[in-house]
Amino acid sequence: MERTGAGGINSNECENVSRKREMSEEFEANTVDSLVDLPFATIDIIDDCGITDVPHINLERSKENEWNNKDKIKKRKKKQKDDQPNYFLSIPITNKEITKGIKILQNAIIQQDQRLAKAMNSDGSFHVTLLVMQLLNEDEINIGIDALLELKPFVEEILQGKTLTLPFEGVDTFGDQVGFVKLAEGDHINPLLEIADAAKRTFQEKGILAGESRTFKPHLTFMKLSKAPWLRKKGVKKIDPKFYEKFISHRFGEEMVHRIDLCSMLKKKQSNGYYHCESSIVIGQKPIGIRDLINEALRRERMGLQSKVKQIKELLLKPETQAKIRRELFEGRFINNSNEGNDVDFSAILT
Repeated sequence: MERTGAGGINSNECENVSRKREMSEEFEANTVDSLVDLPFATIDIIDDCGITDVPHINLERSKENEWNNKDKIKKRKKKQKDDQPNYFLSIPITNKEITKGIKILQNAIIQQDQRLAKAMNSDGSFHVTLLVMQLLNEDEINIGIDALLELKPFVEEILQGKTLTLPFEGVDTFGDQVGFVKLAEGDHINPLLEIADAAKRTFQEKGILAGESRTFKPHLTFMKLSKAPWLRKKGVKKIDPKFYEKFISHRFGEEMVHRIDLCSMLKKKQSNGYYHCESSIVIGQKPIGIRDLINEALRRERMGLQSKVKQIKELLLKPETQAKIRRELFEGRFINNSNEGNDVDFSAILT
C-alpha cells in the first residue's frame, strides 16, 4: 500500500528505511555495550550515543553525532588524565622484618597463581602514602619541595618529641583489586591522620592540586592487578581471598617513622627499587646515614638558589628596573642620538 502526497514514500523506500533503522539500532546497541567497560559508563550513555526515536535517518547527522560522541569521550579521558596525580608524599618502609614478611606473603600468593607475579610491588618500593598531588613542571616541583619543608615544624608540633611507630597486622584488599597490609589500630592512628591533614592543608595553601575526595586510609600496598592489565583477559579479574587467608591476622612488624619523601610516580626509580625522590624531611630520633644528610643539604641549597634566581628574574622584568639599566648602560658616551630608538627586550632574554 502506497502513501502519496508531499514527502510521501513508496513501499520499497519504506523497506529501505526500516532496514537502515535496524542497522542503526544495532550499531547504537553495540556502541552502548562497548561503553559499559569504560570508567564513565554510568554517565548518560544513552544520550551520549545519540539514540533517537525519529524514524527518518539522516546519515550526515548520524556521522556528526558519531564524531561528537568521540570528541566527548576524548575530552572525558583528557580530563581524567589532567586530574591524575603524579607525585605523592611517602613514608618509606625500612624495617627488614616487614619487608621479609611481605615477600613471604607475595610468594605464597604466586605459588597459588603464577600469573600474579607481575602484579606484585617490588620490595624496595614499599611505603605508606600520606598525600597525592599533581606537579606539572619544575616550578611546581620547587613549590612542592618548599611545602614539604614547611610541613616539618607542623609534624614536630604534632609529635611533641615522641616517636611515631606504625604496627602492621593482617591483609585486606580494595575491591579485590589492590592488596595491602593493614595498619593495626592503636594510639598511632590519630597523630598519623593529623600529619596527613597538615600535609594536605600545607600543599593546598601553596596552590597545589593535592588530596583525594575519599577518606584517607593509611595502608601498605603489596600488589595491584592494574600493574598487569592483561590479567583480566586471562580471566584474573580479582584477588581471591583464599590466596592470603593464612595472613589475615599475621603480624608483619613495626615501622618507626623517621622520614617523609616527596616522590614521583612517573620518573625512573632508584637502583634500590624506591621511587625518584625530589626532597625529604627527617623526623623523629632515628639516626640517618651521612649520604642522606648530604643529599638533604644539597636539596636545600638547590631550593635556595632556585628561589633567588626566580627573585632576580622578577626584579629584572620590572619596568622601573629595565629603565634604570637602560639609563646606566646605554646613555651618555655609549649611545649617540642615532641609536636612541634601540631597545633591549628583557622579557625575551629572561625566558
